[in-house]
Amino acid sequence: MLSRFAKILTRHPSVVAFIAVLLLIPSFFGYLKTKVNYDILSYLPKNLDSVKGEDVLENTFHDAATSMLVIEGMPERDTSALKDKIKKVPGVNDCVWVDDIADLSVPRNMLPDKVKDLFYSKNATMMLITYNGSTSSEDTFEAIANIKKLLNKQCYLSGFSAMQRDMKNLLMGETPYYILLAAALCLVVLSLCMESWFLPFVFLLGIGIAIVYNMGTNIFLGEISFISKSIAAILQLAVTMDYSIFLINRYDEEISKFEDRRDAMASAIKTTFLSLAGSSLTTVAGFLSLCFMELTIGRDIGIVMMKGVVIGVLCTVTILPSLILLFDKPIHKYKHRSLIPKFDRGANALIRHRKAIIALLLLLIGPAFYMQSHTKVYYNLDKTLPATLDSRVATEKLKKEFNMATTHFVILDNDLPSYRMQEMIDEIKKLDGVKNVLGYDDLIGPAVPDNFIPQKVKDICKKDGKQIIMINSQYQAADTKENDQISKIIQITKHYDPSSQVTGEGALTKDLVEIADHDFTVTGYISALLMLVIVALVFKSAVVPLILVAVIELAIYINLGVPFLTGSVIPFISPIVINCVQMGATVDYSILMTTRFQEELKAGKNRLDAIRAASTTSFPSIVTSSLVFFCATTGVSWISKMGIISSICAMLARGAILSAVIIITLLPAVLYVTEPAIQKLSYHFNTK
Repeated sequence: MLSRFAKILTRHPSVVAFIAVLLLIPSFFGYLKTKVNYDILSYLPKNLDSVKGEDVLENTFHDAATSMLVIEGMPERDTSALKDKIKKVPGVNDCVWVDDIADLSVPRNMLPDKVKDLFYSKNATMMLITYNGSTSSEDTFEAIANIKKLLNKQCYLSGFSAMQRDMKNLLMGETPYYILLAAALCLVVLSLCMESWFLPFVFLLGIGIAIVYNMGTNIFLGEISFISKSIAAILQLAVTMDYSIFLINRYDEEISKFEDRRDAMASAIKTTFLSLAGSSLTTVAGFLSLCFMELTIGRDIGIVMMKGVVIGVLCTVTILPSLILLFDKPIHKYKHRSLIPKFDRGANALIRHRKAIIALLLLLIGPAFYMQSHTKVYYNLDKTLPATLDSRVATEKLKKEFNMATTHFVILDNDLPSYRMQEMIDEIKKLDGVKNVLGYDDLIGPAVPDNFIPQKVKDICKKDGKQIIMINSQYQAADTKENDQISKIIQITKHYDPSSQVTGEGALTKDLVEIADHDFTVTGYISALLMLVIVALVFKSAVVPLILVAVIELAIYINLGVPFLTGSVIPFISPIVINCVQMGATVDYSILMTTRFQEELKAGKNRLDAIRAASTTSFPSIVTSSLVFFCATTGVSWISKMGIISSICAMLARGAILSAVIIITLLPAVLYVTEPAIQKLSYHFNTK
């Protein structure tokens, strides 16, 4: 069946190429229609109280998407007029300022202290703006854009939604440059490592088509995360380029066996498809392990990238052969010698000093494990953005003028008696870092009869049997002090109202911290387990999988330990992604060398000659693959101003080189020393 399909395919390369181009059209529209989610907190599990509380804020009070507008040096009448204009902006639910509580004719010193502290500082005043849409909806982003048109240099718009809009604009501007730079750097590496000046362009064309297909088919997911949109194309380029190299190498081998190049390509397709199916399995398994994250952004990245690998394999055995046949003449006309050096002397030296290398390996394990376990990570998302962005400048202004870093919202049953509410608020006020607590009575005053209060003012704090109180904290989201503060607030509110829910950026980020730590451990175990199973099945061995996975784990530990050595703090998502992707994408290097070692043993060579041959023949493929991976990701880390994207790509680039270096230098010695054990604990490992 496969042979017949390959023969038909190679007889009509122009038709295949034409169909491939036609399929780009729906893929392009699918890409444009796929929504992008910029709110990483929306991927938290739905059963958390903080998430349930966020839903109440959004659906009942329309407070989930909230901005704080800090205004300096503006007369009160002008400020009130600005507030009225903001209220009329489409997508704005409400804009609350001091004139909603008391008339501007009332002297400021006669206002309740809590109201003064909320709305005024020494040099500025603050408005609270809420939106009809969710935190990261297009309607909210559009409303923020229209609000900014009304503001001057005296005004600073902060809040999670404003930050996400800035993030969106930043990524939309940068993403095209990610792809262009990655392609350019890969082109340079392939031109030097391959034996044709023209072939790299054909490879990039084939992979580019596969990338467009993958991004276009994301429409079936409804939406993807901003991380997937930013790095999926880069990762797909990095992890699937090997497949193109496998195909061309096999094609060149088959040319001498057939008179017709089309028959040679058909044979190459048949052979390559089987090897690619096995090779891609480890990469797919690495991305599959991300799907087990409790934070569902892992599932988002995992599904997009698993799909990308599968599409990459299919395009390699369908579209790429047609492109190679169409451009066969220039590919073989413009040839040159590969610039990858011979590795014979290096392989001999490494094998000769195998005892020292094994000792070095054992010495590295302890420090590498210690460093990676002590690398510091950050969870607060504003750190991932440049300090010059409007939302970050506004956040700093809010901290400076009002000593506010985050705001917590507590959702309570409206039947909670006023005296119990006051007791609860008094307890919360005593907590360290709490600047102020505002409830219904604080805004209105306890002496005012309820039926005298306008419904609009009531709706700010009470609605549909629920009421909210707002707690302004001096601590930043994800700070240890902030998380401790929130834990104590939850303990207090649950005592007074067991159904209460504490939400807001701080509470959501606290849950993010706890879940991300758990996800790092779980995904690490799952990715290692999946690799152990796959390698055990490939080699029918109980020892080989332990050796190969241990070698890659050492490379991962060193990679994750580098920030500890440099004193850097990395985004929380980076270690999780690296743990899975580096394992899945680079374990192929070790499988390649071990497979060749096995083949040489089966050919009758002794283990010294076998490992020497395996090391020298595997070297060019490992170097080419790791350099392509490095170039595809390192360019993004150079130009991206987005901390999460830059960190992930920098660590992936470093991981590719580390894995290659450790496999080239350490694995030959380990395989040589452990060969007797491998033979005993494997099924026909070196049988002819």
